Amino acid sequence: MAMAEQGADSPAGADPSPQAFAPGDVRAVYRAIHERRDMRHFAGGQVPDDTLRRLLEAAHHAPSVGFMQPWRFVRVTDRALRAQLHGLVEEERVLTARALGEREDEFMRLKVQGLLEAAEVLAVSLADGREKHIFGRRTLPQMDLASAACAIQNLWLAARAEGLGMGWVSLFDPAAVARLLQLPEGAEPIALLCLGPVPAFYAEPMLAQTRWAQRQPLQALVFDNAWGRASSLFAEGPVP
Repeated sequence: MAMAEQGADSPAGADPSPQAFAPGDVRAVYRAIHERRDMRHFAGGQVPDDTLRRLLEAAHHAPSVGFMQPWRFVRVTDRALRAQLHGLVEEERVLTARALGEREDEFMRLKVQGLLEAAEVLAVSLADGREKHIFGRRTLPQMDLASAACAIQNLWLAARAEGLGMGWVSLFDPAAVARLLQLPEGAEPIALLCLGPVPAFYAEPMLAQTRWAQRQPLQALVFDNAWGRASSLFAEGPVP
């Protein structure tokens, strides 16, 4: 992984920004980004309370449109409640498999959750009363979801830096999860996060390892000035 190994040092002849982190810190940021994995295999254990507080603090420092801070976290410590959530995910897993048609059997062989094995389970919900936040959302109301996703990503990267795995489970009926967790009307669950020690981090994303999908080349996704116009950023060749 070239970026993780080389870091993000300035190219020869370029002056680094005076606001830039020290080179070792820059490399650590890029390492966390490139070595983050959506984990499904957990090793039980525990996440110390002070570590969990740090991770949630990292999440809470995510950017949010209009500074609305729409994220809410429900820590699921009750084993019976976890089992119920697991059951909801299993129900949706079967329905998703059927909807995939010819890939049904392939999908059913995938491990899609770690709710029963992970040290911690956090349910993430969009807050109720979000409609009052107009700043930045008048024409793009989905920016509440985008903001909460930023919080999840912050938590994910911080967890990787702490040596903890995290997996985002989205296979569930939101209304059923909302009832189980007694969410207020208007709140909307968007993620069940499995968090904790793992036997090992995947060398590459699990869905790439299992040949479910592969990462697309960046140069196919970046355009100049109009959709479909290849960017001059990649004129010299693909990103390493």
